[in-house]
Amino acid sequence: MSLSNLGSATATNSSLNQKNATNSLQNKANFLPNPFDLHDPQILDRVYLTHVTDDEFCDTNIIFELVSSVVLQTIPKISVTSFKPEFPTLKLISCQMITTRNDPHCVHQTTLWILQNLRSYSWDAKALITLAAFTLEYGNYLQLNRVTTTDTLGNSLRVLNQVQTRKISNDVTELVKYIVDMLIHLNVWATWSADGYDPVDVPALTDALQEIPVFVYWTIASIVASTGNLVGVSDYKLSAYKERLSRVVEELVKHLATCERQIRNVDDLTSRTNNYRKPKDIVDCLKALIHRNGTDIPQIYQGNVQVKSGLDIFKQKHVLLFISSLDRIQDEITLLNSIYERLQENPKESKGFMKEDFKILWIPIVKKWDDIQIENFKALKSGIKWYVVEYFSELPGLKIIKDPELIGYIDNPIIPVFNPKGIITNEDAMDLIFQWGIDAFPFRKSDGNDLKLKWNWLWDVIKKATPGLLVKVDRYIFIYGGTNKKWIQDFTLELEKIKRHETIKRADVIIENYQVGKDDPNRVPSFWMGIERKKQNKKHQETVDCKIQEIVKDLFCLRRDPQGWIILSKGHSIKLLGHGEPAYQTLVEFQNWKDKVLEKEGFDIAFKEYYQMKAKEISGREPCEVLNVDTYSSNVIGTISCPNPMCGRVMEVSSIHYKCCHRDEPNNLGV
Repeated sequence: MSLSNLGSATATNSSLNQKNATNSLQNKANFLPNPFDLHDPQILDRVYLTHVTDDEFCDTNIIFELVSSVVLQTIPKISVTSFKPEFPTLKLISCQMITTRNDPHCVHQTTLWILQNLRSYSWDAKALITLAAFTLEYGNYLQLNRVTTTDTLGNSLRVLNQVQTRKISNDVTELVKYIVDMLIHLNVWATWSADGYDPVDVPALTDALQEIPVFVYWTIASIVASTGNLVGVSDYKLSAYKERLSRVVEELVKHLATCERQIRNVDDLTSRTNNYRKPKDIVDCLKALIHRNGTDIPQIYQGNVQVKSGLDIFKQKHVLLFISSLDRIQDEITLLNSIYERLQENPKESKGFMKEDFKILWIPIVKKWDDIQIENFKALKSGIKWYVVEYFSELPGLKIIKDPELIGYIDNPIIPVFNPKGIITNEDAMDLIFQWGIDAFPFRKSDGNDLKLKWNWLWDVIKKATPGLLVKVDRYIFIYGGTNKKWIQDFTLELEKIKRHETIKRADVIIENYQVGKDDPNRVPSFWMGIERKKQNKKHQETVDCKIQEIVKDLFCLRRDPQGWIILSKGHSIKLLGHGEPAYQTLVEFQNWKDKVLEKEGFDIAFKEYYQMKAKEISGREPCEVLNVDTYSSNVIGTISCPNPMCGRVMEVSSIHYKCCHRDEPNNLGV
């Protein structure tokens, strides 16, 4: 074969090879999708198929610092001698990007190839490793472009890399700088994801995850296209890649902004919860529930008057924390107004606690404040005598209040009680206060148990003597008896009048009455025998036992009243053991104290106040007697009861005369 024929054959083969290469490229183009024709959900599906795990270690912080120093031409903030992944991995990716043909379909193919090879790395590592591989070539160009004429080795490498004939276009520089800046968002997401926030608390992190694979895809695709333009094997329109990447970044930034708010809320809640669990004092505890960080908002009011000192008003105080909605709480407000009044009264000290050290604070819980809710709140606040938290936005410590392991408010009103150290002494004193009122002071669970022990035995006796007796917590009960049938008839008649009175109906008061022995007189002796059995002669060691013995003595004193006796209770809480005459007079003169039923926040309180006034009045007319005995022949000294029906107790023998030893004591007027 001649040289001319050989040359002709060679030219023909070359032409065929080029044609075959072109056909092959076209076939691949027909098989591979153009990434610009794909929607983000389609890209998301393809990218997710390449991701297996993210347990392969990568020094992302170090790589980002090194890459940033090259692309942005800044001085690295850290000194590094080695990092993961190693050089072969970076060089392999770099070579793959350099050999990518000038077609978007091939960019897509190379991008998926890189993702497949980095399948065990985290999402942020995939993008950073690819950018580091690009920086090998990019940094090499920048460095060789700066060599001096005296640098022989540098000049030789400069010629070999043909730096003098190449020029990096502005769109390459701008795109890679943009990528470096945008990778900060990816790093933020990765950092927050690694912090282990609960998806329930920070759902925006999960929302952001939907953008991350697409963000990584377009980051790598942009780097692949930039590499082709950098080495001169392609001339991609890089603005198209930047546009697609920027659209994903825009969505990611929105999610990250939401993440930041949610994480700020989570971190704030964590800090508040820690302060609540281990408070310095009651003020610190309340701040965790109420105050926004660094502010004195919300404000504290007493009625309609703002408390200038804010939460410091509760320093060294016990706090009854009333937590409720605005709906149907008038009964609770009335009850707590009554407790507030009782805390101002004598005696100031009880069970080792000072009543003045107990404060009531209301935290209203409203899902959404609007004009109607605000007006409703202000109307309720105007009728409150104690302290109120005023706010019209979301309460900072609401999740603590609703956490069943902390306070546990759901929808029904509760009253947890805190001591001055900010520690709960009763998780919910609502039922305790409703049942026993101020008698439950200082409102510990043990106080309720003591009251049950104090009175349960008497209720057992009463129920045996009064068949059909039903005790309900919101009803007032008169239990009465005596030997004077006329008094019983008159008392019953007056009581029935009061039950039908308009004031009682308006106050929503329900009164029930039971006469001991009405249907079976034989039950009366068993009633008093039941009380007699509770009497003890031994010295009482327990406080409750001593109180029970005092009740027994008071009941026997009532038994000797020639008129009759009464027991007034609200539910199981016995409010008064009273004598017949002042109790009857109190009913007869209801017109004089009817308004107090509303003003005094309770029928029992108004009744007892007027009863005590009448009892003192009657006792004043008939003071305890002193009987002088001039001649007494018996060797045995007899026992004589005080003639005053309001007393009736056995008189004390003093020398040769009798005198009552209970001279006008308040306890004789009823408990």
